[in-house]
Amino acid sequence: MNRLMIPLQGAQMLFVAFGALVLMPLLTGLDTNVALFTAGIGTLLFQLITKRQIPIFLASSFAFIAPVLYGVQTWGIPSTMGGLMAAGCVYLLLASLVKFRGDGFIKRLLPPVVVGPVIIVIGLGLAPVAVNMAMGKSGDGTLVLVDADHALIISIASLLTTIAVAIFAKGIAKLMPILAGIIVGYGLSLALGIVDFSPVHNASWLAIPNFVAPEFNWHAIAFMIPVAIAPAVEHIGDILAISNVTGKDYLKKPGLHRTLSGDGVATIAAAALGGPPNTTYSEVTGAVTLTKSFNPRIMTWTAITAISLAFIGKLGALMQTIPVPVMGGIMCLLFGSIAAVGLNSLIKNHVDLSEPRNLCIVGVTLVFGIGGMAFGIGSFSLTGISLCGIVAIMMNLLLPLPKPQESIAS
Repeated sequence: MNRLMIPLQGAQMLFVAFGALVLMPLLTGLDTNVALFTAGIGTLLFQLITKRQIPIFLASSFAFIAPVLYGVQTWGIPSTMGGLMAAGCVYLLLASLVKFRGDGFIKRLLPPVVVGPVIIVIGLGLAPVAVNMAMGKSGDGTLVLVDADHALIISIASLLTTIAVAIFAKGIAKLMPILAGIIVGYGLSLALGIVDFSPVHNASWLAIPNFVAPEFNWHAIAFMIPVAIAPAVEHIGDILAISNVTGKDYLKKPGLHRTLSGDGVATIAAAALGGPPNTTYSEVTGAVTLTKSFNPRIMTWTAITAISLAFIGKLGALMQTIPVPVMGGIMCLLFGSIAAVGLNSLIKNHVDLSEPRNLCIVGVTLVFGIGGMAFGIGSFSLTGISLCGIVAIMMNLLLPLPKPQESIAS
């Protein structure tokens, strides 16, 4: 009986993560079946590197939505994947530094005053895209895909459902607000007759996912590397969270250097196949907390289930039929929530914005990131998240710390 329960528990964990897992590729134009496959492969690689000691699942990272959207529109999917592979290498570099120098340098290089505004920019940078899609338009607002009246009904219903489930639901249902929002929005779309099922009819039941080989473009690489800052810090928080849940210190055994390496290798492998970058999933950590299912073998079966579903062609085609207002409504909450995480990082760590040094770092980072500042030399340019990440780090390193007497006096 116990042998049967572990695969069933693994499938349950994938169900918890499914809404978030497929939403990221749907928003960025990547293939959902590839995302399922690379989430499974990434989790297995993570388990291999961490010696299968941590009950955690890796899948599509929301922190990369904005840069992947920009990258796909600017350089195409292959070059974007090359940039994401470089971002994965940043994890490996951080892992090496942690192994040889300890994790103290991360706090010095990436304090809350740097990480907080970068996360805020990641969230708010895509606010216009969310609103356009919620109103039935394409992300850039140039095309009307769904009638505005119908679009608002669908997007608001999706948004309200997601909020209601996140706040009022009990048990494991509370962990699936995105999936609930998709189901309700899709149901309304069916009732209003705006769902086109022709992709499902044309798709095969069994099909190899549409893997994409990466290309290496220096513009895309330079753009993506700084983006790894926020999810790397998020990774450390997730490992601390699962450590608290299980009562084990995973920062020591298997070690932060191994978990960072596992995340990095998972992201590199995903990008090498055309999938979204991977990150540890808080939803699954929540499910582990609720069910007390601490056995890492469960996540092995979650990964196997994801890989198996990746070869069902009609499933991927069905995901593509979800109308844009459904995703737009959920994005209004999702991107705002990401920004709120950055704001909470500043508040929780007592970053004093009356201190001129902190105010300068946060203020310049926010305006550069949200305002679209761009620096360039010839054909090389930095803009958006990559620019504000570098600016925040450099300002933090170069601006002098306040003197103790100045802090006391203020």
